[in-house]
Amino acid sequence: MVRNTVAMLDGRWKLDILFRLFERPVLRFAELQRSLSGVSHKVLIQQLRDLETDGLVLRTDHAEVPPHVDYRLTQGGEALRPVLVALRDFARSHSAIEPLPVSPAD
Repeated sequence: MVRNTVAMLDGRWKLDILFRLFERPVLRFAELQRSLSGVSHKVLIQQLRDLETDGLVLRTDHAEVPPHVDYRLTQGGEALRPVLVALRDFARSHSAIEPLPVSPAD
């Protein structure tokens, strides 16, 4: 089960997307893209689709003029907040720890 959860978060931009949505509960696609320096349009769309498929993010398509799409966390995405914040805080406080050596078999 833990592996499945970690697999849902695997992706260059997924954690960054989730943390942006922790800060602001609803973001338009363009706002997300501007806040993530270096992400391409195509990659951001794919990462958001993956998060949506995994039930962490909800996409709302507004049929207005001009049309826009926004994203928000689902209950599942919100449930990850304390876990990911704790993981981020751990990483910040343990950044001086030497990484474990990687054996040639890995």
